[in-house]
Amino acid sequence: MTNKMLGRVVLTVLMVFLVTSLAFAQEKKEAVSLLDKEAYIPDIGTFLQIGGNTPAGYSWDGKDVFFRSGMSGARQIYRITDKAWPYQLTTFEDGVDFFALSRSGKMAVAGASVGGSEQSQLYLVDAMTGRVMPLIDPSDARYGSVVWAHDDASVYFISNEENMRDFFVYHLDISNGEYKKIFGDSTGVRGWNSIADLSKDGTRMIIGNWTSNVNNDLYLLDLTTGKYEQLNDDDGEVTYNSPTLMPDNKTIWLTCNGNDDGITRLAKMTVGSPKVEFVNDGWIDPRWEIDGLGFSRDYKRMSALVNEDGYVRLNLREVETGKILPPPPLDGITGGGYFDKDGACLIYFHGPTRAPDVWKWNPYTNDLKQLTFSIYAGIDRTIFRDPTLIHYKSFDGLEIPAFLYLPPDYKEGTPIPFLVQAHGGPEGQFQPAFQRNLQYMMLNGYGILAPNPRGSSGYGREYLNMDNYKNRKKSLKDYKAGVDWLIENGYSKQGMMGIRGASYGGYVVLGMITEYPELFSAAIDNVGIANFKTFLENTKAYRRALRESEYGPLSDPEFLKSISPIHKADLIKTPLLVIHGENDPRVPVSEARQILAAVVANGGVADSLIFPDEGHGASKRVNVIASYRKQVQFLDANLKK
Repeated sequence: MTNKMLGRVVLTVLMVFLVTSLAFAQEKKEAVSLLDKEAYIPDIGTFLQIGGNTPAGYSWDGKDVFFRSGMSGARQIYRITDKAWPYQLTTFEDGVDFFALSRSGKMAVAGASVGGSEQSQLYLVDAMTGRVMPLIDPSDARYGSVVWAHDDASVYFISNEENMRDFFVYHLDISNGEYKKIFGDSTGVRGWNSIADLSKDGTRMIIGNWTSNVNNDLYLLDLTTGKYEQLNDDDGEVTYNSPTLMPDNKTIWLTCNGNDDGITRLAKMTVGSPKVEFVNDGWIDPRWEIDGLGFSRDYKRMSALVNEDGYVRLNLREVETGKILPPPPLDGITGGGYFDKDGACLIYFHGPTRAPDVWKWNPYTNDLKQLTFSIYAGIDRTIFRDPTLIHYKSFDGLEIPAFLYLPPDYKEGTPIPFLVQAHGGPEGQFQPAFQRNLQYMMLNGYGILAPNPRGSSGYGREYLNMDNYKNRKKSLKDYKAGVDWLIENGYSKQGMMGIRGASYGGYVVLGMITEYPELFSAAIDNVGIANFKTFLENTKAYRRALRESEYGPLSDPEFLKSISPIHKADLIKTPLLVIHGENDPRVPVSEARQILAAVVANGGVADSLIFPDEGHGASKRVNVIASYRKQVQFLDANLKK
């Protein structure tokens, strides 16, 4: 090769290298811009694959930690091993409804149902290997409230197998699977019974009997004789929650809202006396309600979940000394409180911008350790946004708390598409937990208002009961006041407002677009009630009495008709999306079909998504993604015109 030819080759190579380098640099620049967290927002399907882990059990020696996670696509149970890799214990097709770990930590009872039916069946699980065997013959009955006997030889549970309506208490021998009823009958204590506590010596059981969602009674059952006595005696609607019988078999710690202001507070009772002694010793701020109370197995430590205006905090202290123990240094929502013998506790922690994970906190050594690590599906969680707690006045001057979510680039006074989020219950409470879809909505230009109207829990007995029976529509006026507040303050305007809700929140959606036909431009009813009469007639028998006490009895059909949106379907002008599950045991799918048919018959705009393999809300990941994709498309089409 001549020098001239060699020079040409070198020049060609240099040019190719230069062009390739420039192309690579351009690709790199484009790649960087794609990865820029301000510029690239994945679709809703990616957001919905962000993980979440919550505690499911903790061995007394502190060696074995069990947690529940949907990482496989359904909620299953995992055990944390010393090999730093979680061991999956359960593989039920539709996941696990509940998980009760034995005292030794070697076995557990899992409840699992199929297709959203909520007819949980009982399975014995080897907590080390995951080997599963059924404890009962499959049936159409529902089982739950599982408590292990202290020797791990038997379990107690509730079931409605006798008449498909009343939940009675049963005792099952693990060695042979035989069980018998030990509490409740057709002439005695009926309705919804649940096992609240088992005494330290294993001879006594506290049972809660629920006569409505806002009223229950406590019974003490002597397991040696079968005799029982009612512990409380009150005339009004009072709840007694989280009762624990202390080792003396006389003192009961619990929470109760039977005081003058109706705030659920720390309390004590003595067996044989119905008097409730409220404890205000400086541990819990009296302004707030207590959502739950727990004790360590040796009764040396106690935990309380304190609801601070929707934010739940874990409070800890010693029982005998009253010494207040430091809470975990985590700013968000904390729960759990499973203790081990050394005083460390297993908790979960999450918040508006953080998916739930399991942590271990030792208040004596201040040692905090994160045990699970939720995936964020490649999304930088620093782009997520916190809501602001606001209050606005309703039609009668009542102050309504609500959480306001705004996009990161929101400019004050600029109207944007807004979604009003209606929670279920109605005794529930919207809390600023991690919600993947809300973060997606904000990052795509939406604002969200999540009110806690009258009838919500967390604010005392009086507030809770303000929407009962014939006051039903007053809570709808609270939502209307929230929309007015948004418009008056420049956050949104007519034509850009949507509303969404599930279960009772679905009724709210239908109620709002019939009571205020011009208010919204998009509405999403997820497993909601359209006709209270047919809902009460067709809901599962074991639910009927509890719901009649809240919404009104079937014996008052005229009132039920007056609050049922189906009878005002001709007024619906708002485009409506209805989502439901074929197997819903709570709100039958016939409610969805009624309202869809009525809207279409009246010339309205209605779309639907009915899942054949779901119940009261979608739980399978593929269905959850399909549901929210449809919702986003529907909202974009109607609110971003």
